[in-house]
Formats: sequence, C-alpha cells, structure tokens
Amino acid sequence: MSRKETGDPVGRTKTDVLVVGAGPAGTVAARYAASAGADVIVLERRPEIGVPVRCGEFIPSNVEIERMFPLAGDIGDLFDLPGYLRLRETEAIRLISPKGKRTDIPFTGYTTDRDRFDQRLASLAEKEGARIVKECLFKSAKENVASTSEGEIEYRVLIGADGPGSRVAQAIGLPRNKDPYPAVTAQAEGDFDPVVTMFFGGVAPGAYGWIIPKKDRANVGIGFSPKFASGTLSRFFDKFAEDHGLKITNKLEGKYVPSRGPISRTVEGNGMVVGDAAGHVISVNGGGIPLALIAGRICGTVAGDNISNGRPLTDYEKEWQKAMLRPLKTAAFNKKLADFFAFGSDRRTEICMNMLGERRLSALIRCGRIFP
Repeated sequence: MSRKETGDPVGRTKTDVLVVGAGPAGTVAARYAASAGADVIVLERRPEIGVPVRCGEFIPSNVEIERMFPLAGDIGDLFDLPGYLRLRETEAIRLISPKGKRTDIPFTGYTTDRDRFDQRLASLAEKEGARIVKECLFKSAKENVASTSEGEIEYRVLIGADGPGSRVAQAIGLPRNKDPYPAVTAQAEGDFDPVVTMFFGGVAPGAYGWIIPKKDRANVGIGFSPKFASGTLSRFFDKFAEDHGLKITNKLEGKYVPSRGPISRTVEGNGMVVGDAAGHVISVNGGGIPLALIAGRICGTVAGDNISNGRPLTDYEKEWQKAMLRPLKTAAFNKKLADFFAFGSDRRTEICMNMLGERRLSALIRCGRIFP
C-alpha cells in the first residue's frame, strides 16, 4: 500500500496522513494534504468509488453556495466541473405541501452522476500523489496505528470521512451524530421539469420526498423520522413512486442522514472527522456535497501543514466553523422548530407551510433565519 521502512513490524505500512472514506470529503482532504507534500493513503471499503449512489445528486450553483456560506472563501476550484458532470441545470426548488400546494423558490443548481463525480474527485487526489486502497475496511486505531482488513497502518494524522456512523470518530473518542434519519433513493426514467421538487407531509413523515431531474431520468427518494412514522421506509417509497407514476429502473439504496447539525468536536489528538462524519449536512434539506468539499479542503490543508510545518490540527475546527457553523446551526435550529411545530400530522405541516409563505420558506432552504 505504501512505503515500508526497515525495522517496522511485519506487514505494517507507514504514511503521513491516513484518510478513511473515499467520498467527496475524504478525497478532497486527501488531495489538499497531498498537494502540501504529505504522503497520503485513502481507504475505501467498497470495491468501486461512488457505487452504489445513495444521495440526491444535486449541487447548488456557486452563487447559491456563496450566498449560504459567504465566509467559505474562493470555491471556484472546488466546483470547477467538466461539462459531462453537469447533467441538468435547474432553476428552482418546488415545495409541495400535503394538500398539493406548490411554492416555487428561485434557486439555481445542477444535477450530476454521483458515482462519476466521486471518481473524478478521487482522480484529482491521485494526481496529487494520494494512494487509494479499495476494499479495505478500517477497524480501529490506537497509538497512531490503524487496524484494517489489509493489515496495520502507522500514521501521523488520521482523517475520518466515513459517514454518520464513523468508526474513526468512535476510535479517537469524538462524538457521533445523534438521531440520523434513514433515506432511500433510486433512479426513475422519464422527462421531468427543470426544478428540484420536494414533498412534505405523510409521504415522508418528519422529513421529505424528492424528485430531482437529470437527463431522461430523475433521482427520486424519501427520508423519514422514525419518531413520526410507523412502517418501513421501502413501503413509503413504493407508495411515493406509485402516487407519482414513477418508473423505477434500479435497486433502491439507503443511507442515514445527519439531522442535528455538526457534532460538538471534530478534532481529538491527531485525528479529525469531516463531511457526514462531522455532521456537515444542512439539516433542513439533507444537502451535504458542498459542505464536504469546503470542509474537506480545510481539513486536508491543515493536515498537510501539520506534517510539513507542525500546524495544530485544531486550526481545522476553527476554520470550518468560521466558514460554515453559523448557517448550519441556524438550519439545525429550524429543523428542531419543524419537528416541534410542523411534523406529526399533515394538518400541522400544511398550516406551518402556509404561515411561513414564500419568503420564509426561501430563508429556510438557504439556512437563513425564518423569524427575526
């Protein structure tokens, strides 16, 4: 996997930075750590990066990202995507109430193929010198040595980008995400309006359903909060697909989505967590790709500087919080308000959406305050 040094325990590999998880957060962190001169290994438990797809595949435009996260710095290089990864431009987010009332919020963005998107990010990391090891499971870490399915790896910095149930977070004593909600997604063939459509109410109690247009198809899915729903997620999805005449073309895939905002600490000793593992997800809509890239760059840059110049890893937490914490906390607070006031019955959801109106719903989508 990497260079071995004379005298090392048999089978032990050494590296400067060990990244667990080859999703967007992990490979962007690896890219920037490697570009700073660090020796980087990325572990990916799956045989193919980005497969299966388990997200909505929507990315806000740079204008919208900068509007939501004005302190994130220059994001141009992070979202400079080739044309083949921008499948469908969208012009609005359409919110559908339980009674079918439509509210269109002007909001620009585009859809992508997450498998190819993730693979491109991985290739950029490899071009900088990072090495990606597939089908390798991270098991535990102790005293700067990670135990994996491919043997032991000695590291100087450990980065967990391994999802909301992060094993890295558990291994280094960081808090895990509380109350992540389950969500499932699939692809449906057909021609769809150039808007991201989100459905609220009984179709997905405590969360939402979505139809996100792509080329000749759409990414469709639902998430729900178990405390507001009885029954299985697949049953809710089947009803959602039937109600909207969706022709599903592939196997349903599921994941858990953080819903409480960022975890309280993201650095412990010489370890850090980023992306879903850190709760870097917009609580009100489940969006996480932009945050993974923004925080991944900060994480990788600090890790690389730590190796070359001794920069403290706590700078990572300070910088990502400066860039993202305030809007993410606002979104998490808004989600709590929705759980308390809006969810629990379709009637309450309908009343709350009508009371909020277009202006406040627009603020809600963009991580803004909905009340003075």
